[in-house]
Amino acid sequence: MAVTPYPASDFPRQPAALVTGAASERGIGRATAHRLAREGWAVAVMDLDEAACEALAHELSQTHGVPALGLGVDISNEQQVIDALAQVDAELPQLVGVVNNAGISSPTPFTEVSTEEWKRVFDVNVHGTFFVTREAVKIFRRHSLGRIVNISSASAERGGGVYGRAAYSGSKAALLGFAKTWARELGEYGITANSVAPGSIDTDIMGGRLTDERKEVLLQELPVGRVGTVDDVAGAIHFLLGRDGGYLTGVTLDVNGGSHIH
Repeated sequence: MAVTPYPASDFPRQPAALVTGAASERGIGRATAHRLAREGWAVAVMDLDEAACEALAHELSQTHGVPALGLGVDISNEQQVIDALAQVDAELPQLVGVVNNAGISSPTPFTEVSTEEWKRVFDVNVHGTFFVTREAVKIFRRHSLGRIVNISSASAERGGGVYGRAAYSGSKAALLGFAKTWARELGEYGITANSVAPGSIDTDIMGGRLTDERKEVLLQELPVGRVGTVDDVAGAIHFLLGRDGGYLTGVTLDVNGGSHIH
């Protein structure tokens, strides 16, 4: 390879990470931003709600004492993403990690999904991830170091049937393929690419659909005996982004409590 893997000892003293889809109060993105900031990372958070992102950035900075940046961005808008990544590059320490967490669900069965809904899901989950990662990789290549983590879903691995149907599961499956391809194509530039596939995690999205009866059935199916938390997922993401994750690339970490074992 043209470039040797980046030595862990030469990891930036304060790396920066970008987390998309971080505005939700009980979401994986927000928990990840806090986990990274607690570990000393500078953090950029990106979501549709600019005020919520700016408030979160202020919270991260005040709570953890790290540089933080909040950006209101529609990741399906290519120019907005280009401008946002340029701002991250200019205002924060060296960008080392990108967490492609932003995404939208779709409960509509394949035979009923409209073209409009299909395109809406793929514009965010697939095209938005492409735009963000493409711009981040330009920065990573300058430093011969980068960590990409795609947030997929157990639905992508088992063919739906969790909280999303064909459009959602298909788009999340695409993220698994992206990560494996990026792992092969970008390794020579010191860049790793991996995925995290959460199962049943206690977030606002899940909470709105989880009745007591459904929760009881779910717990019987989970070997670990509990529903997952956003911190369970954030811990896996932090590991893949950090110094110790440098020899993992093209892998998928299944954070699902054993609900899907393969």
